[in-house]
Amino acid sequence: MTETKPDVSAAIITDGERVLMVRRRVKEGELSWQFPAGGVEDGETAEDAAVRETLEETGLTVKAVRYIGDRVHPKSGKFMAYTACEVVSGTARVADEDELDAVAWVAHSEITDYVPYPLYDKVQAYLDDVLPH
Repeated sequence: MTETKPDVSAAIITDGERVLMVRRRVKEGELSWQFPAGGVEDGETAEDAAVRETLEETGLTVKAVRYIGDRVHPKSGKFMAYTACEVVSGTARVADEDELDAVAWVAHSEITDYVPYPLYDKVQAYLDDVLPH
């Protein structure tokens, strides 16, 4: 895990053959569909933030299973952390209507339909490893 506190922590949630993506109500430039994510609060680890943000945004309870990596996002310029998570309970839905307007479980072959630019290489490698394609 990183020693510097990330600005934003993203949850890479897989369940069977799909990964969860959310669509922001307000786009950040080209960013519309993305992984559940949000700011890391003081005293919170990136993994804890990914779990908390997922619950707040989608109503889904997840657990962190692996820290994937971190980088400065090339589109937003924010320092991002990425954590692999698995579903504990619940059904993904738009729980925070101020932030989101849709959720989708996306197959490996559909990712580029939602995100038309390359994913972070470590996230792509993780998804290549855990999702059928």
